[in-house]
Amino acid sequence: MSKEFQATDTGRVRSHNEDCCGIFAPACYVVADGMGGHAAGEVASGMLLDTVRTCLEGRSGLGEEELRQAVIEANRRICETAKASAALSGMGTTATLLHVDAEKGAGYWAHVGDSRLYLLRAGVLTQITRDHSYVEDLVAQGEITEEEARRHPQRNMLTRAVGVEELVEVDTGCVNLQMGDVLLLSTDGLTNMVTDEAICTMLCEAREDPAKTLVSRAVENGGIDNVTAVVAEYAP
Repeated sequence: MSKEFQATDTGRVRSHNEDCCGIFAPACYVVADGMGGHAAGEVASGMLLDTVRTCLEGRSGLGEEELRQAVIEANRRICETAKASAALSGMGTTATLLHVDAEKGAGYWAHVGDSRLYLLRAGVLTQITRDHSYVEDLVAQGEITEEEARRHPQRNMLTRAVGVEELVEVDTGCVNLQMGDVLLLSTDGLTNMVTDEAICTMLCEAREDPAKTLVSRAVENGGIDNVTAVVAEYAP
């Protein structure tokens, strides 16, 4: 990857940041949005990042299965920790992982929750992952529109998360990459405050740090949640 960026902000409403993000070799990118009472969300997202780093950092031959197993291991550790502490009971986190294999020109990903992976190619922004949320199910069933989903009072209700149940279903996939592609991983603190159209424009026009630019815009637009973005520009 030629350029990599990451940024996170508590926002204007929350008292602490339950989001977590990381970039580590070999070309691995992670975002996580924790949930739970008091500091439990921070614990869950931090455990997710630490576990994924332990499982993947420095390894060769990474693919969908390796990313999926890293999320499953994080799920096991978070569940065990929550069971051992009443203060952490009910904690969980989203997880969106990406590994870019420059030799194969491929981006392998794993995903649970409503954080997202996007691909920007030739000025067109495409959402790669599907939200595991109540409102996403309503959209898929044709009961509400995408715009209505953005304002729905239950838009933060997840149908799947890491650390909530002993077994977690992890979506995985692979996207073929081309020179000049831009990959964005983000929490819903960004996508709930900034439209896809605006995200696309900012990624296309960003001159310095696109992750910081996106996070700043979300905060400017109200910052009602923690907001995190990781951006990677593909140039093998």
